[in-house]
Amino acid sequence: MFYWPWAFLLFLILPVLVFMHARHNANAAIRFSNIDRFKNCPISWRQRFRPVLFWMRILCIALLIVALARPRKGTKIENISTEGAAMIIAVDHSGSMGEPMSYNGQELSRLEVVKQVVADFIKGDGKDYKGRNSDMIGLVTYARFADTQCPLVHGNSIIVDFIKNIHLVEQRQEDGTAIGDGITLAAARLQKCEKQIFDENAKLQSASDKGKKKDPNFKIKSKVIILLTDGMNNTGQYSPIEAAKLAAQWGIKIYTVGIGSEQQGNNGFFNMMMPSLDEDLLNNIASITGGFYARADNADQLRDVYKKIDKLEKTEVKSIGYVDYAEKFPPWAKASLGLLLLEIMASATIFRKIP
Repeated sequence: MFYWPWAFLLFLILPVLVFMHARHNANAAIRFSNIDRFKNCPISWRQRFRPVLFWMRILCIALLIVALARPRKGTKIENISTEGAAMIIAVDHSGSMGEPMSYNGQELSRLEVVKQVVADFIKGDGKDYKGRNSDMIGLVTYARFADTQCPLVHGNSIIVDFIKNIHLVEQRQEDGTAIGDGITLAAARLQKCEKQIFDENAKLQSASDKGKKKDPNFKIKSKVIILLTDGMNNTGQYSPIEAAKLAAQWGIKIYTVGIGSEQQGNNGFFNMMMPSLDEDLLNNIASITGGFYARADNADQLRDVYKKIDKLEKTEVKSIGYVDYAEKFPPWAKASLGLLLLEIMASATIFRKIP
């Protein structure tokens, strides 16, 4: 496209210049008393090609007019800014999570059902969940010890792969339910997420737009821990209530989800008595941080809990479109200038006329 297309009206001058040149092409003369001896002189190639100078001047003006119209190429750019949640999924993978639970007509372990539902919650299933495509999501697992399985990342396919690889603890000395440690580790990850985003944006800015400040593409709207357990806190370095208070101090909301029966039963995995679900503790943790507690005795209830969280933690995506233009007039201007210089040099040398 052209920034000043009206400049093409100047092309109307060119036919006028050609007409004037043809009409007033009077040559300078030198007086001779007798020109008979010049009548039979052959016409040289310089004389034949001298009119080229005029057409070079016309072409020079035409190129200059195109440059004046400022040709430029536009590239449509869409800048997407997202305000989403920084979210840690904290999953209990102690031995009691091996207890059976029905899911879509199949008998699976509680942990396998949790993995299925959480994966649908993150990537979307086309029915109940739209997917958390624009959020930063991390994964923490805990039994006797808490571990970071995946730090906060963008891209739901990455986190879903880690979720699929969660397994029950295999050693008896690793079994237990350290709810306080799980909360503390998840909260520590979330507390540092602003710095993580700042560092990512700084790298992108230095790599692409040096010296040009740019708004971050992702802003944290809320910090959330989704804590899932089927037991009570029975080990760990940190108290769950103190960990919840620390999370609240850092502006982190905790949604607690209790799975399974409130009654004690036999845990076939280690042949031990399965601890009861401490609903009072889970309620207190959620209340301290501004979240909520929900109980899920089956897969459908678990899906309903995650649907509720999905509706509460909404993501806002803002799209700003604009066109970035690259100026294309310099080659036209340079060609015009080069042609003008060539015409001047030719008229002063090989096509020089006397007088």
